Amino acid sequence: MKMSYFLLLIFSVLSVSCDSGKKYHDGTPEEKAFKSHRERIESFQDKLNKEFNDSKLTPLLPEDFKNFKQLDFFPIDTSYALMAYFERTPNEKPFMMPTTTDRVVLEVQYGILHFTIDENKYSLAVYQNQELVKQEEYKDYLFLPFMDDTNGEETYGGGRYLDMRIPEKDSVLLDFNTAYNPYCVYNPKFSCPLVPERNYIPVRIPVGIKDFKTKD
Repeated sequence: MKMSYFLLLIFSVLSVSCDSGKKYHDGTPEEKAFKSHRERIESFQDKLNKEFNDSKLTPLLPEDFKNFKQLDFFPIDTSYALMAYFERTPNEKPFMMPTTTDRVVLEVQYGILHFTIDENKYSLAVYQNQELVKQEEYKDYLFLPFMDDTNGEETYGGGRYLDMRIPEKDSVLLDFNTAYNPYCVYNPKFSCPLVPERNYIPVRIPVGIKDFKTKD
């Protein structure tokens, strides 16, 4: 699994169903290495669980890490792996994105993803961190924070994150099955970017990671 946007930040500062018969884009070489979208999602979940079970990488508090087994995910649903139109927005000005602490991060809106769920059209803004872009290996990383109608119930109330890379063309695979939580869900010492208001979509996205519940 690629290093998550949030982990990169820490280091830098310290509507198409698979069963519908329609074709996806060619994808990156990394995506092509998997036999199916389901296999790619399962690999994502497995590697995330391994990270959380690694004492050197986990964001968990010691008392939670002690009894941790695995993260809680919704069942995989490849109908939430969507083809989205990627609209670049080159004239946007950088801004300070607030976080869960007093810290702010310098971001710029890089583009907008347009997609369809159940015949309804939605859009989400995608951001580029202006510190990470200075690093050669991360210059094509983009950050997609979002909120939906599962927040505060099945999922964390503050929303979830997705990672992506700058696509070569004007389409991109938007897979909500790979949505993950901000690290502050697990440990309040972390400073997590807040989801911009415009990135709320009024629909349930019942895939990806669920909220974290401390095991008594």
